[in-house]
Amino acid sequence: MAKHALLGALAADDSFCGEIRYDEPLSRHTTLRVGGPARVWVRADSLSALAEVLGACREQGIDWFVMGRGSNLLVSDAGFPGVVVTLGGDFRKWIWDPDALEFTVGAAASLPRIVQEAFRQGVGGLEFAVGTPGSVGGALRMNAGTRTEWIGARVVRVTSYQPGVGLVSRRASDVEWGYRHTSFPSDEVLVECVLSVNPAEQALIRAKMEEKLTRRKRTQPLDEPSCGSVFRNPEGKSAGALIEGAGLSGARIGGARISPKHANFIVNTGGACAADVAALIDQAKQKVKQHYGIELTTEVRFLGFPQ
Repeated sequence: MAKHALLGALAADDSFCGEIRYDEPLSRHTTLRVGGPARVWVRADSLSALAEVLGACREQGIDWFVMGRGSNLLVSDAGFPGVVVTLGGDFRKWIWDPDALEFTVGAAASLPRIVQEAFRQGVGGLEFAVGTPGSVGGALRMNAGTRTEWIGARVVRVTSYQPGVGLVSRRASDVEWGYRHTSFPSDEVLVECVLSVNPAEQALIRAKMEEKLTRRKRTQPLDEPSCGSVFRNPEGKSAGALIEGAGLSGARIGGARISPKHANFIVNTGGACAADVAALIDQAKQKVKQHYGIELTTEVRFLGFPQ
């Protein structure tokens, strides 16, 4: 793909709402701080910009990937040879409707920001997500939360964009919500959702949020770069406890380490590369399988790795 064959016309068009970069290091856009370059990186600030970019990709048969805030993503050291799209501008906006007790939220909005705004408005239901990094769109895609509380339970409807089709609106009941799983098609980009909340005592909301934040700080390595939880918890088990029980707490490969604070986190201690992280992931899967006969399933998404 020639650099300007795909997006040269858009880049030269003053009306294009966004930004286009070539050979952009994705380590700048992931919380783990690793990953090679994207051949083309685009920030789409409007629906029309998103449609233009994905339309060009579709016409030319070029692979594309939508990246949120990079909090649940491992990008290969080789990077990604296609187009990486991130949402900005209009997709960061949100509206609070006090009569309906609903937030209409763009997919690029910060999930922590919406949680804090719910607290400010004195409404509850989103406390489970306090301290959870990433965008609302990313949280929807993976149904962020726990086995008992997740964002899907708060969704009224979701709007997505499908290249060649346009906007698609779904009610929450049209989507399959599971633990770290949803049924959204991979070829659609989530662009907006409506979240319902409920009246609650602000003091109780604050207490619940502080309790969850305190627990996160005590049990997770929040002061080091990571991609969040690497594996889903098996039914009735803790992935972190299984990895620790297999003797891998604190294990290192290169600049990557399985956190001794929480073994389901792999942290970048400085100078880690994606290959280091991937090797630790494989090692954890193998050791847990050997010790417990349990096959761990990765929660983190992979970009640029061989299929």
